[in-house]
This record gives sequence, C-alpha cells and structure tokens, in this order.
Amino acid sequence: MDSMPSHPLTVGFDLDMTLIDTRPGIKAAYLALSDETGTPIDADLVVSRLGPPVDDELRNWFPADAVAATADRYREIYPTYAIAPSLALPGARESLAAIRGRGGRAIVVTAKHRPSAELHLAHLGMEPDALIGGLWAEAKGEALREHGADVYVGDHTGDIRGARTAGALSVAVTTGPCDAEELRAAGADVVLSSLTDFPSWLDAYAA
Repeated sequence: MDSMPSHPLTVGFDLDMTLIDTRPGIKAAYLALSDETGTPIDADLVVSRLGPPVDDELRNWFPADAVAATADRYREIYPTYAIAPSLALPGARESLAAIRGRGGRAIVVTAKHRPSAELHLAHLGMEPDALIGGLWAEAKGEALREHGADVYVGDHTGDIRGARTAGALSVAVTTGPCDAEELRAAGADVVLSSLTDFPSWLDAYAA
C-alpha cells in the first residue's frame, strides 16, 4: 500500500499504550482489586504487559471459576481508580488532528470494556469518529474491515494480527510492551518510536 485510498482515509487506533498511558490507572485499579479480594497481584507486572483482555490477565491470579465474576468487579471499580491518573501519550492528539486535517476519520478499536474506553477518551477530550470495544487481536480485524480502515495503529503484536486480518496497513509504536524487533517480527509494515512520529509519517504516506 503505497498510495492513498480513493475513499476518505480511515485510520484505526488501539487505546492502551497507543493513544493513552493507562498504566498508572490500571495499576491503581489492580491494587484496589487485590485489597478487596485479598488476592496478591503484582500490579507492576500487570502493567508491563497490557494489551490482552482483562480476563486473560486475571487468569494469572485467580482460579478459573472466579475469573468472570472478578473481571466484572474490576470493570465496576475501574472508573473510580483508573480514569483520572491516565494521560494521553505524546503525539496522540496531534495524530488525530493530522488525520482530520486530511478529511479522514479516526476510529478506536480496543480490547477494553467500551464504557471504560469512553470515560478515558471523554476525560482527555479525545473524540474519535467511532469507538469499538471488547475486541482483541484477530477480532479487531472484523471491526476494522466493517469501518473500512486503511491503517491500524497499535503497540502490541495482537494489534498487528488485527490489522492483517482486516487487510489494513499495520503501523506499530514502541510505547507499549513490545519492542521494535518483536513488532517487525510479527509483521508490522511500519514501526514508529511513538505517535509523535505519526503526523510526518502520514504526510509521507499521503505523498
């Protein structure tokens, strides 16, 4: 894909560690969950590997038959602990503006519970053209295809799998748990150090 599509450009973004740094908030939420349940959780380890759905992470700390209910409780307490401490990553707002400046659409496709994702975006004053939650890896591809996404930007190998499933260009950023080598090995078409590099990349892509 070396030329701009003829229809309006649509770029999809992952949320956690792509657009926003949710580590402080998620750490606080896991510590609160640990206190409430009496189950030890290494919250620093948890936030070092964000990306997969919360149920996947909770299986490391809770018995299988307790995961679903614990995930529900995590989502209940999440707004109290996780929204305020989480910040936009450098270049996030500028990247959304760059897409809009070209008459394009910016959508968010995330594994996060949609109401939680909405709270994060509203708190930070970021307004995507569409928000789809609760999808991970290849399942993200279905939403990307449905919305006609040309590009998907993410920080995890699971995001690359989603982009490839959709036939979208995979742009990876190294602001999450995966380094450049891992992202390239997983099939990323483009690897950027952060979203601060995205507007200039978009200019080159458009040219």
